Amino acid sequence: MVTGGEGKTVEELHEHLTRVIAGVRPVDPLCVARARDRLDRLTKPCGSLGRLEEIAARICGIQATTRPSATKRLVIVCAADHGVAVEGVSAYPSAVTPQMVANFVRGGAAINALARSVGADVWIVDIGVAGSIPASGDAAQLVARRIREGTRNMLREPAMSESEMLQAMAVGVEQATRAADQGVELLGIGDMGIGNTTAASAITAAVMRLPPQQVTGRGTGVDEATLIRKVDVIERTLATHRPRSDRPLEILQTVGGLEIAALCGVCLGGAARRLVVMTDGLITTAAALLAVELCPAVSEYVFAAHLSPEPGHAVQLERLGARPLLHLDMRLGEGTGAALAMTVVGAACAAFNEMATFESAGVCEGPC
Repeated sequence: MVTGGEGKTVEELHEHLTRVIAGVRPVDPLCVARARDRLDRLTKPCGSLGRLEEIAARICGIQATTRPSATKRLVIVCAADHGVAVEGVSAYPSAVTPQMVANFVRGGAAINALARSVGADVWIVDIGVAGSIPASGDAAQLVARRIREGTRNMLREPAMSESEMLQAMAVGVEQATRAADQGVELLGIGDMGIGNTTAASAITAAVMRLPPQQVTGRGTGVDEATLIRKVDVIERTLATHRPRSDRPLEILQTVGGLEIAALCGVCLGGAARRLVVMTDGLITTAAALLAVELCPAVSEYVFAAHLSPEPGHAVQLERLGARPLLHLDMRLGEGTGAALAMTVVGAACAAFNEMATFESAGVCEGPC
C-alpha cells in the first residue's frame, strides 16, 4: 500500500508524485470501441439512452472491461481549515470545521444521508483541521492524517510549505490506493473547510488567468460586502505571490488548501488505479483541475457530478471539457453532488449490462 509522506524529504515526495503520475495510463480504446458496438446492438434505437451510453462506454475504457461496474461506491471527504478565513471571507467561523467533521463521523450530515441513499461508504480525512474534533460516532470513518492545523493566511504568506503540500498530496494518493485495494469502483470526492471557496477561486483564477471577480461567488452565502472583500483578498493574494499559470504545484502551494492538495492526490491516485473519479463542486473541481494540469490523462477518469451556482465552477468544467450529469442548484460541498450522481452512473452500467441485444431477444434490428 502506498503510504503518506510522513518523514520523507521534499525530494522523496517529488519522486513519489512523479511515480504516481507516470502510473496514469490512457483509458483502453479497444474496450471503448467494443462498448459502443454493444450499445448499438441493444434493443433500442441507436443513441436513445443519450448520455447514459457515453457514461457506460467511458467506464468500459477506464476499467478496461466490456462489463462496467459501479457497485462498490465510496466518497472521500477531505477536511482542513484555511488561514485566510481571518480576513473575513466566510459567513461562518473556523470552529465550524471540526464541528462538522464530528457531525460527519456521527452520520448526521447531508453527505451521510445521501451516501446511505445510494449505497456509498464515506471516509472523512482530517488533513488539516484546526482544533480538536469532538469524539463521537464511528471513529473508523475518521482518517487522522493532519499535516498542520490549517493553512497559513495566503494573503500574507504562502498557504503551505512545499513539503506540507506534497505530504497532503501523498495522503490523497494513499487513500485512493486504499480504496482501490478494497475493491472500490466509483470514487466520489468531497470537501469541508471554512474559507475553502476563497482558495478554490484563487486557484481557478490563477490556472485560467482570469480576473478573480469572474470566478468568485458567495460560497457559504456571504453578503455583498463580504463578497467584495473576498474578491479583494484574492486579487491582493495573487498580486503578492504571482503564481505562474503553467506551474500547478506553485499555485497549489501559494493559494491552495491542505484538503485541496489531498483531493488532487486522490484524483491522481484514483486515475493511476483506474477508478472512476466523481467530482462535486467548486473545491473538488479545483483539485481535479490541478491534477489534470499535472497529468492530462487524468481528465479521462474524471466525471463532473453536477453544476454548482458558484461562477467559477462552470469555468472549471469548461476547461476540463466535462459536462455535468446533474443540474440541481446544489452548492453545499461535502461530496453531496458526487453521491447523487452515482445513481446515474449505476443506471448507465445496469442498462449496458442487463439489456438484451436485438439478436438475443429475437427483435428486428433497426437502422443505426
